Amino acid sequence: MIAIGSDHGGYQLKQEVIKYLKEKNIEYKDVGCYSTESCDYPEFGKSVANLVANGTCDKGIIICGTGIGISIAANKVKGVRAALCHDCFSAQATREHNDANVLAMGARVIGPGLAIKIVETFLQTEFSNEERHIRRIRQIEE
Repeated sequence: MIAIGSDHGGYQLKQEVIKYLKEKNIEYKDVGCYSTESCDYPEFGKSVANLVANGTCDKGIIICGTGIGISIAANKVKGVRAALCHDCFSAQATREHNDANVLAMGARVIGPGLAIKIVETFLQTEFSNEERHIRRIRQIEE
């Protein structure tokens, strides 16, 4: 299951991603926000991160205006590796090398077409399990 959340700046893009998840029959849990009314991104970044960290959800997707603030908030949760991606190469590399478990995007940075391709890449790419990457992730977690 995928946890998904956004602030008001990411709300419209979140709706596009949810539409994609529904089309692909991918289970998801929407933690909010539920409108374009102004709200605070840390709440939603941490909500998604907690669902991933506690094992309720396998991965997470978080969206705010730039993706920066919400990814900072999510990365405060132990066990979460949120990666801000605005291209498919980064989405693939962060899954293969960092075993990122939360994807962050900026709705004011990329459009819905590219966002969907990034989500697809992130969800379909497996962690490489190479020793050097495992070692580096362990160092990050320490």
